[in-house]
Amino acid sequence: MKKEELTRRGFLKSSVCGAIGTVSVPAFITGCTPSSKKDGSTQLKEVEVPLLPDKAPDGKPLKAGLVGCGSRGTGAVIDFLSAGDGLSIVAMGDVFEEKLATCRQELKGRGIDIPDDKCFLGFDAYQKVIDSDIDVVLLCTPPVFRPLHFEYAIKKGKHCFIEKPCAVDPVGARKILATAKLAEAKGLSIISGTVYRSQKDCVETYRRVAGGAIGQIISAHVIRHGGALWYIKRRPGWTDMEYMLRNWVNFCWTSGDHVVEQFIHEIDLMTWFMGDIHPVKAEATGGRQRRVTGDMYDFFSIEYIYESGIHTHCTSRQIAGCDNDDSILICGTKGYTNCFNTIYNPDGSVVWKYPYPKEEDADQSMKVQDPYITEHVRLVAAIRTNKPVNDVDKHVQSTLIAMMGRMSAYTGKFVSWDEVMTSTMKLGPETYAFGPVPGISEEIPVAGTAVK
Repeated sequence: MKKEELTRRGFLKSSVCGAIGTVSVPAFITGCTPSSKKDGSTQLKEVEVPLLPDKAPDGKPLKAGLVGCGSRGTGAVIDFLSAGDGLSIVAMGDVFEEKLATCRQELKGRGIDIPDDKCFLGFDAYQKVIDSDIDVVLLCTPPVFRPLHFEYAIKKGKHCFIEKPCAVDPVGARKILATAKLAEAKGLSIISGTVYRSQKDCVETYRRVAGGAIGQIISAHVIRHGGALWYIKRRPGWTDMEYMLRNWVNFCWTSGDHVVEQFIHEIDLMTWFMGDIHPVKAEATGGRQRRVTGDMYDFFSIEYIYESGIHTHCTSRQIAGCDNDDSILICGTKGYTNCFNTIYNPDGSVVWKYPYPKEEDADQSMKVQDPYITEHVRLVAAIRTNKPVNDVDKHVQSTLIAMMGRMSAYTGKFVSWDEVMTSTMKLGPETYAFGPVPGISEEIPVAGTAVK
């Protein structure tokens, strides 16, 4: 299958990672300097990476509600139900009736029938879902709505799965972070859709890199070049709001642009392997050649500069008919890694490769399972063991790093971390309702004229 034909979810499942994983996010690790044995070989620093089972432990039944019934929301529900026993979906909501109906029909085909009085339509559907008798809410709408929905869910005492990215602008990202603090105070568990941190081969590779396998990290090179995404042209009778929401992956205020909405996966992977540090400055270019709707770019090239002097280069493209690549290299003083399953010497020879077991092997402990399910295994396990997990700070940081690149490319200006953290930028209308969306058009940002 060609990458340009992949869905958002399938793109990740079919990328260079090969197989998929089931482990929890490791604790933050400081330092990665290996020591030397007397025989001259390298002794890696011990890095704790707690593993999770393929299924969540048994415990109290948990009822979930879904907000956002598109393809990703439908997938999230199925993944949640696959995470363990005693899990159910009892309410759902969307602004579009056919999205709700399609998701409902998919679940019905799996023996799950959501009653009419638990299926909600409209911009306030999220409130009705959250106010239902549920324990967990899956927030899977276009990301512009995430800060509003997350805040309401936490105030109502619900555990959350929040799909990436968590916001489309700095104001929204900071709101997510503040809400996460409230969740922590309430003992609620939050898991984000930054899926690579739940992928077993990635986590084992990270453990070795954090232990010093490639020495001190000095640079990173990150590529996500894929085909054009889907788009929807405006139809007669549609209001501005309906058109933009139906075509949400092509508008910046609804999606954050693809550098935030999709490239966040690779940016988050890079940031994780570098020790969850943020750059101090972004210098970016970008533009648009082939996109036919919306107001976004279709390619970016971003240089991130860190306080230590390290530079990393990240490039993303969504244009059909081109050669595609989805890869990442983290380079150190003693070698480099692809972050998924291999560590190399500086000369390109392989030092270590993840030991994927064969189906006939008796020992399946290194088998890599689906991380989309593992995300929910982690969430359910945290709730049932009363050991709350909250990964929002990492999610917010990666989202803001992606925003730095977008803001720099759009404006043609260098953007600092401090500028992003204090920015008053808020994208989209003040209120959400079908009708006109004033102040937002399909005009493409022009570097050198746009403001930060």
